[in-house]
Amino acid sequence: MVSNIVVDESALRLGVGLDRVVKDGSKILIHRTLLKYVQERAFAGDLSALEGLRKLTESAGKNVEYVGEPVEGGWRDAVLEYCRRNGETLLTSDPLVARVAESIGIRCIYTVPEPPIQIESVFIDDVMSLHVKEGLEPKIKRGHPGRWIFESVRDKALTRTEMEALVAHVMKIAYGVFGTDAFVEVDKPELTILQLGQYRIVITRPPLSDGMEMTVVKPVIRVKLEDYSLPPKVLERLERRAEGILIAGPPGMGKSTFAQALAEHYRNMKRVVKTVESPRDLNLPPDITQYSKSASDDGSIHNVLLLSRPDYTVFDEMRESKDFEMYIDLRYAGIGMIGVIHASTPIDALHRIANKVDIGILPSIVDTLIFMDKGRVASIHTLEIVVKVPTGLKRADLARPTVVVKDFLNETPVYELYVFGERVFFVPVKPSEDHADETAVFRKIISKHLTDFSVELSGDTLYVKLRPSDMRTYFKKCQNKVLKIARQSGLSVEVSPRNR
Repeated sequence: MVSNIVVDESALRLGVGLDRVVKDGSKILIHRTLLKYVQERAFAGDLSALEGLRKLTESAGKNVEYVGEPVEGGWRDAVLEYCRRNGETLLTSDPLVARVAESIGIRCIYTVPEPPIQIESVFIDDVMSLHVKEGLEPKIKRGHPGRWIFESVRDKALTRTEMEALVAHVMKIAYGVFGTDAFVEVDKPELTILQLGQYRIVITRPPLSDGMEMTVVKPVIRVKLEDYSLPPKVLERLERRAEGILIAGPPGMGKSTFAQALAEHYRNMKRVVKTVESPRDLNLPPDITQYSKSASDDGSIHNVLLLSRPDYTVFDEMRESKDFEMYIDLRYAGIGMIGVIHASTPIDALHRIANKVDIGILPSIVDTLIFMDKGRVASIHTLEIVVKVPTGLKRADLARPTVVVKDFLNETPVYELYVFGERVFFVPVKPSEDHADETAVFRKIISKHLTDFSVELSGDTLYVKLRPSDMRTYFKKCQNKVLKIARQSGLSVEVSPRNR
């Protein structure tokens, strides 16, 4: 029997081994720095450790003793230093604390409870992700990007204790292979992001989330660029001309999977490829260096990429303004960029970057926009700049630099971007065949009141010709409706008497 046991935060939170310690009659020591931390977490909304302390006090009574004085630097340093100086035994469920304690000669009891779910047994067949949260049934997402269903792993909801046990089990496995097959991207009291083999794991706690939650994501398939069956015209552009690429689409539609395939394709073309990720979850060969955005200081990755000058850099999931600024600056430097961005439509993706640069250089920053939907390439757009009268404007003296967004496969314009006043306008370009339908609409309106007339469309102008005797009837009963629809279609209307 050990006479004194020093507990850490994980031991209070999980309670593993404390019953045995109480039963043996050992004195349980709690450092006051740890007590202060538990109070701070409780005020922030996380009551798990405080609840564990309450249960321990009820069961152990006078055998609980508070030692030391609150110090700066965190509870881990305070607890480990107290154990080292006084030769005490440490009880913990934290694998990192246990490893540090053993390395500096502290006696340590490391215990982890059995998890309610074995993650390895959940990820079978086509399971994409596991979603667990306290108070809810654990669920899995089964299927493929864009085609999946939710299924329950069990009917019973997970308790907070079970959630803590599951997380402790995951961390035990992760630190067992730490540095070789696992790494931690972010480790904060309320947020942990780690990569364990092929699993990307995100753990949140209050106050960041309203309850403890863990999401485990596994790549379902690994594909090559050839598997997308892209037309030769598209492959030729990706290999020879595209250097500012945006891969856009809603969450879970296969953007990162396509970016991974494209990175490997460039690598096979003997190009130097690097990635910027948060977390580093792309499954790539070792000769493609993967940088962690969350693990670096501000500007360090930016400087490394400028100095190392890769042929292509994959920026997986650009979210913040500084992400777009890095993408833009590296394109200015001549580095080929592949940016992954969340967007519900292709034009939404351009919205997010167009307002950050002068519109005249936008095609130099982004020359190819790839939109993903349900794991496939749904559309490819290219950007070019011309001087013209933009769609929606009429007068020739309003000609200005205009970015034309074209469907790459059929080379038809779909959007125009231009500056009018101080605003950037995104204007859809309607196919010319739509005008025939618009003409029919005008004919229908006028035919309700007149019989002898003609309607013709030339460019953006609608020409209406009438008998002189019908002019008054037209202006009284037809003109307002005709003008309203014409304005909505970006057309001007000219009415004239018909020559006999």
